Amino acid sequence: MARIELRYTDMHTAGEPVRIVTGGYPELTGATILDKRRQAREHYDHLRRAMMFEPRGHEGMYGVIPVKPSVPGAVLGVLFTHHEGYSTMCGHATVALGRWIVEQGLVAKIEPVTRFIMEAPCGSLAMECQVVNGEVTGVTFESVPAFVEGHDETFDVPGYGLITTDIAYGGAYYAILPASRFGLDLFATPVAQLVDAAAALTDTIRAQRKIAHPDADDLGFLYGTIVTDEAVGDMPSANLCVFAERQIDRAPTGSGVTARMALDHAKGQMALGTLRRFYGIAGVPFDGRITRAEGSTVRVAVSGQGYYAGQGSFIIEDDDALGYGFELPKHFKRV
Repeated sequence: MARIELRYTDMHTAGEPVRIVTGGYPELTGATILDKRRQAREHYDHLRRAMMFEPRGHEGMYGVIPVKPSVPGAVLGVLFTHHEGYSTMCGHATVALGRWIVEQGLVAKIEPVTRFIMEAPCGSLAMECQVVNGEVTGVTFESVPAFVEGHDETFDVPGYGLITTDIAYGGAYYAILPASRFGLDLFATPVAQLVDAAAALTDTIRAQRKIAHPDADDLGFLYGTIVTDEAVGDMPSANLCVFAERQIDRAPTGSGVTARMALDHAKGQMALGTLRRFYGIAGVPFDGRITRAEGSTVRVAVSGQGYYAGQGSFIIEDDDALGYGFELPKHFKRV
């Protein structure tokens, strides 16, 4: 019986899964990382579904496809995958990959800090891995240029009325607003209601507003909505990121932290070098710090730690009707 075997290592960062493909995936041959991303989406998406969907994955699954880098000096290129498709940036996966790259020996391990460049679809990321007695104890990445796309934009959201939000880019575009704008409380309102509100805003913005990234068309889309508390300045804050198609980030969202820091800086609420801590729904924080300001953009350093969860191989048999995964339907199918 013919079959396909995909090898993987599972990690998590702040509770958000990171499934790294370590073998069995075809080599992608695009000239740039965005070419490789298109190639994966157009020709090998069945493999993403096999790894992200049930029975091997779930609605919150997240993954990484390592590829050859296309920029000088990068040790590795990576494509980010999730239940709906392919991200342009992922901070929690980047943090986990920092540890994995060092401990796989893809770079020389240097104590107390190992530095290297990793290429993501949004651009090159400067990595710093803290190494103590040969072990990676923490990872920091410096973001691509982050900026505000729109201040105080108002949309008529079905079921919620006129909602005012900011839109910012941190490797991906997010609508960012406190839960109170929906008449909700981030901590008291059931998560399902927060997700409904965030998804409704995302759908509305996608339908009504064009977003164009200055560097590449592939980067120009609203990835999701981040619902926050009322904390300002350098106060610890909470993020509930609802991305792709209603997927919930368990972590604080590294690209979302980057976007929020860019927004806070643009509003005059965050100075260079100031540390701010962000919490995701699983309760484990990321730290953010603006490292550089360049015109209307900033660079943000985001810190966290990834942990191993398992490793193995997936088998896809050619006569398995569900071999490439399935999504749990909203209604039972009539027989």
